Amino acid sequence: QVQLVESGGGLVQAGGSRRLSCAASGRTFSSYTMGWFRQAPGKGREFVGAIRWSDSRTYYADSVKARFTISTDKAKNTVYLQMNSLKPEDTAVYYCAADREGWLSSLNRGYDYWGQGTQVTVTS
Repeated sequence: QVQLVESGGGLVQAGGSRRLSCAASGRTFSSYTMGWFRQAPGKGREFVGAIRWSDSRTYYADSVKARFTISTDKAKNTVYLQMNSLKPEDTAVYYCAADREGWLSSLNRGYDYWGQGTQVTVTS
């Protein structure tokens, strides 16, 4: 049973930084892609970025490119989302997701497993 547990959310001032973690368990993830998505109040879930576990190739949404960075710690089976220069519009629940096929997809339906999410609130 795949489990994804996000942590690291909280309150942060605009311009600040925050690092989210996603601890993955229940599988060997070497062939997986791990994605980050977010959902703001009243909006749909949107793609933030993804990383392929096998070669660490990444793919980001234009809205976060150059501000957010995804990385992995294979020894800990953990994926990180480093968020810098945060803006109030980054406020959302952030979700970790896993795609067992290893595609770098930006689509919700491309992912097989999801975490429960962690709230990030950016104040102006």
